[in-house]
Amino acid sequence: MNNTPLHAVDPPQLVLIPGLAGDATMWQAQLPALPAALRPVVATAHARPGAQRIEDMAALVLAEHPGALLLCGASMGGMIAMEAARQAPGRVAGLALLGTTARPETPDMRALREAAMELFAQGRLREVIEPNVAFAFHPANAARPALVQAYLDFVLRAGAQQLVRQNRAVIHRPDARLHLPRVACPTLVACGAADQLTPPECSEEIAALIPGAHHAVLAECGHMLTMEQPEAVNRLLLEWIARGGWGN
Repeated sequence: MNNTPLHAVDPPQLVLIPGLAGDATMWQAQLPALPAALRPVVATAHARPGAQRIEDMAALVLAEHPGALLLCGASMGGMIAMEAARQAPGRVAGLALLGTTARPETPDMRALREAAMELFAQGRLREVIEPNVAFAFHPANAARPALVQAYLDFVLRAGAQQLVRQNRAVIHRPDARLHLPRVACPTLVACGAADQLTPPECSEEIAALIPGAHHAVLAECGHMLTMEQPEAVNRLLLEWIARGGWGN
């Protein structure tokens, strides 16, 4: 029998998992707002050269962050978080899934990604990334130069090899819908109302599959929730933390 007093047990650690080519820039508005007791940290497993698949990235997140975890993933980061919950359901105490999808890749998106990867391999990153701004952001936010520049900076900083590897991982991602009904932890699912990359129907599907999931749609927001609507995202995350009782 475990006689450790409940108050002596450390709360789970909150791990923020960026999207494709993302880094801590995606979470710079969230980190100061999150409870220090949860030891919030931005995962870097997705950037490891050896992580070739979503399954590999999830396994690395679990290996690099021991103990009970709260996983908050955006876009590809949400795919990683869902896979980590499949691999280690007993360790994932909570899930927050932002602007993501549980579905496998479609033939049309695979063709677009493969064409982009050819350009990435040729070093022609800007030809793909700069036009992508219109798809990544709500029109009002795509007109904010500082916001767009921050996005371009971290994607270009990731470099061609990482962009190719992560796009390939996304192409071959597992169908998370098969295991989501078994998720038993407090879950937040949120998306932008104008998300063109993972449309609201994708989040609706996830929320419908996970028992008791809380679903939110953010107005005037595209795919980059944490950067476009940081205050709204922070509010949702703090409410999720409160519901789980982890911030006490």
